[in-house]
Amino acid sequence: MLTRRSLGRRFGWLWAAYAVSAYGSGLGFGALPLLAVVVLHAGPAQVSALAAVGPAVGALLALPLGPWVEFQRKRPVMVAMDLARFAVMMSIPLAYALGRLGFAQLLVVSAVVAAAKIAFNAASGAHLKALVRPEDLLVANARFESTTWSSIAVGPPLGGAAIGVLGPVTTVVADALSYLLSALGIAAIGGREERPARTGRGRVRAGELLDGWRHLFSHPGLRMLYVNQLVVSGLIMATEPLLAVLLLGRLGFAPWQYGLAFAAPCVGGLIGSRLARRTVARFGQHRILRTVGALRAVWLLGLVFVRPGVAGLVTVIAVELAIIICMSLYSPVLATYRLEHTPTELLARTLTAWSIGSSAAIAALSALGGLLADAVGPRAAIAVAGLLILASPLLLPRLATPAPDPVGVGSRNG
Repeated sequence: MLTRRSLGRRFGWLWAAYAVSAYGSGLGFGALPLLAVVVLHAGPAQVSALAAVGPAVGALLALPLGPWVEFQRKRPVMVAMDLARFAVMMSIPLAYALGRLGFAQLLVVSAVVAAAKIAFNAASGAHLKALVRPEDLLVANARFESTTWSSIAVGPPLGGAAIGVLGPVTTVVADALSYLLSALGIAAIGGREERPARTGRGRVRAGELLDGWRHLFSHPGLRMLYVNQLVVSGLIMATEPLLAVLLLGRLGFAPWQYGLAFAAPCVGGLIGSRLARRTVARFGQHRILRTVGALRAVWLLGLVFVRPGVAGLVTVIAVELAIIICMSLYSPVLATYRLEHTPTELLARTLTAWSIGSSAAIAALSALGGLLADAVGPRAAIAVAGLLILASPLLLPRLATPAPDPVGVGSRNG
């Protein structure tokens, strides 16, 4: 029987910092588009630009950060990225109070937050590998996954209520303060952290910018899992705005029904993440990646059959619940595999490359999905995405790749 495993006080601080930041982001979910519409009276083109341009510019800004993060102590990097996000987010309520808030500022904030998030996640993943034992990586990743989905389930409804009572910048302030609290939690981890040794001298070399992608595409298992993840996450995320148009526009769903359709299935995130350790112990890591990775792809097409009324609402909740259970079971296993099969000296660059590729794929497929929906309608565009994703299991690796001996695990952080 599997019992709850303690990962130690230092991991507890890292997890607490992650949780407060995740719940702050949940409260602030959709805050920038809301400000653009409600305060700045932005049109659909501007809101779409805010959703796409900010993260795309953030990904470009994050490109040179990967090698820089690689050769820095990871906790100071995480604290710095949290403080940067706190400062840039707090600029919004300040500008709002002074009557100086503008659309350009929202774009800048979106880009800075996106870049800081990529750098933070790269440092956090590298630090996690040094902080916990190799056999505990799956447990740690499952706890992060569970926290993510619970924050998505709870945060947006509470954030919407807070905005209604306290005003449009309320959740922006809450999100900003969560980054400050996260920085304090990371600083409380304590312990000695050695500065990583750098090979060569001088500034970041151009070749180091591509080392993460070189590792991903040279490793047979990671290469297929990476491409598969780009396709699956990109197609799933591309359907979200199309589904919003279909439900709120064409089918006449009330806003509360739309919110319920996305909040209720997040319970599946708790279910899937809690199953990760048990299923891997029983069936093995590779079988879970193959089987659950394929199962993620079979549900999306069900959204094509959504109809008005209660039956349509139940259909959306059921489809989203199935997708989220599969995703939350698959994601911590994938994250653990990625850490196990990446040398410590390449972790930050590999995680940065992974995040940048994911952001680019989501942005590109979302843009294409919007264009297709304009031409053939949102339901037909969702159907195309649902059919395309059915081919994604062909990109999953067929044979297990043995994990290399851990390189430097525990040696960089004391």
